[in-house]
Amino acid sequence: MPEGDSLARAAQRLQVLVGERVEVETPHPRAAVKRLAERLDGRRLLGVEAAGKNLLLRFEDGVVLRSHLRMSGRWQVRPKGSRLVGRPWLILRGAEREAVLWNGPVLELDDRAVRRLGPDILSQPPDLHAMIANLRCDPRRAIGDALLDQRLVAGIGNLWKAEALWEARVSPWRGVAEVSDEELRAVLQAAHQLMTASVETGRERRLVYNRPGRGCRRCGTPIESRGQGDANRTAYWCPMCQA
Repeated sequence: MPEGDSLARAAQRLQVLVGERVEVETPHPRAAVKRLAERLDGRRLLGVEAAGKNLLLRFEDGVVLRSHLRMSGRWQVRPKGSRLVGRPWLILRGAEREAVLWNGPVLELDDRAVRRLGPDILSQPPDLHAMIANLRCDPRRAIGDALLDQRLVAGIGNLWKAEALWEARVSPWRGVAEVSDEELRAVLQAAHQLMTASVETGRERRLVYNRPGRGCRRCGTPIESRGQGDANRTAYWCPMCQA
């Protein structure tokens, strides 16, 4: 699933359309039934911003389009009129460029969902105090599971959960009550720094994520993996150096 850094990069790409009146098309039938084209076509795009794992496109007259990419969605920006193969969910055409949304089933003219999000991990600076307070609300919950709860901290997904916990040497299986404030701060700061670097460079560091059975880059112990939480998202960790 695209995480907060992927949405931040998408928001950066879509800035080329900000300030333009856009032509709107919804080729995919599941998007067409939402009648988005009728509401958005010809409106001026005033701004694009990432909010956790969501993308908010703000149009004139207070109209806001929320996009969530789920597991496989992606935004592409290309020259206007480029050859189209397949049926994207949404096309926004400006004077010279067009933004194309592929496989992004969550499209709605409402931003209420983002009001329930916790503080954004990519905020500059991140509100670590509020994030720690949110995580403390359920002290028995495993820290690896809690980090994925967008109501507590927005933007972190399975990749950056694994990398941040490894960086801070904290096991994903420890209960929140067993993790000190200093350790929580270290985990969150690591997530912020790693994801910010990903936004700036377009490269994702993977030292523990999706490396089960391979040697830990710190101590050489084989990385372990197992499903965690109600969603059974796979956790990756070093059993030796992540206490």
